[in-house]
Amino acid sequence: MTLNTATILNYKNIAEARLDFSPKLNCLIGNNGQGKTNVLDAIYYLSMCRSFAPTGDNSAVIRHGEPYMMLQGNYTRQDTPLEVSIALQRGKRKVVRRDGKEYQRLSQHIGLLPVVMVSPMDLDLVRGSGEERRRFMDLIISQNDTQYLDALIRYNKAVEQRNAMIKREMRDPLLYETVEQAMAVHGALVHDRRRQWVDQFLPIFMHYYSAVAGEGESVSLIYKSHLNEGSMAEHLAATRERDLILGHTTRGIHRDDLELMLGNYSMRHTGSQGQCKTYTIALRFAQFDFLKQGGPTVPILLLDDIFDRLDASRVERIVDVVSSDRFGQIFITDTNRTHLDEIVARHGGGHCLMHVEDGAITVIKGGEMS
Repeated sequence: MTLNTATILNYKNIAEARLDFSPKLNCLIGNNGQGKTNVLDAIYYLSMCRSFAPTGDNSAVIRHGEPYMMLQGNYTRQDTPLEVSIALQRGKRKVVRRDGKEYQRLSQHIGLLPVVMVSPMDLDLVRGSGEERRRFMDLIISQNDTQYLDALIRYNKAVEQRNAMIKREMRDPLLYETVEQAMAVHGALVHDRRRQWVDQFLPIFMHYYSAVAGEGESVSLIYKSHLNEGSMAEHLAATRERDLILGHTTRGIHRDDLELMLGNYSMRHTGSQGQCKTYTIALRFAQFDFLKQGGPTVPILLLDDIFDRLDASRVERIVDVVSSDRFGQIFITDTNRTHLDEIVARHGGGHCLMHVEDGAITVIKGGEMS
């Protein structure tokens, strides 16, 4: 799959841009804070209907002072042209169209255009709460498994219903049993698919961690869930009175976590800054392989400032990985053109080099801007 052209209007600090991309390697160079990441985020938004950076306000992606934003991408997917457009006005719902036809549910779009983004914000996977790691699992599994996404949505709605009942101090056991039955059915499916995913994902991740970090460091992933010890129904029945006191549902797959291990210790407590960044890069590379193996098309890979705070040996290994032919279309940003020139030289395929300054994107040819 390739993104051939993109039109960006009023997205974050980008006022207007129409961009033509290489089907292979696309490099964006510029100082920090100029808009390189926003270009990648716009591409991510076209695939996932949301920004990579989670925000409680959908309108946060709209350029300051403007009433709306619009994105449009023209793709080639399985040798077939495909157009996706997204429009968002302040205070209104977003409208997503595929080949001019509006989706009834945004979930129908997820998985059509698989994408993987590697970002400095990925450190939240290591340092952040379990919510970050659940989101990581959900975004990967749901892109290849519509049944999983449907079950997850239904489970979360049931949790919201149960929490609302708890806050209203309702005590009718029949009402709770009705909601809890839905949580049990959908939660069991989500738990089973997450467990299967960890088993399949772990060896891929271990391969990439060794490829970037070198030999001598062992890593693993441990899936932690209440459903590892007892059914959803059993947990809910046992904690109903306690939940009424605390004011929310304390057990279930919405409390799952993924323990990131370095040797026998938790990465969040023992990993150095370089090790943590290596860990998250390996997780994203493994995400790419997992989606590629399980889906009908090759994902787009977005690499945002991946070389920062890494020693020379790890930078060299990442360049080797990125320069290989295992990936399809790649977008990569950096403030240091040396890294990008080295990847271009090793990659050997077609490439596009762009300079980004204050939200304006300019194509560079032969080292000169044009």
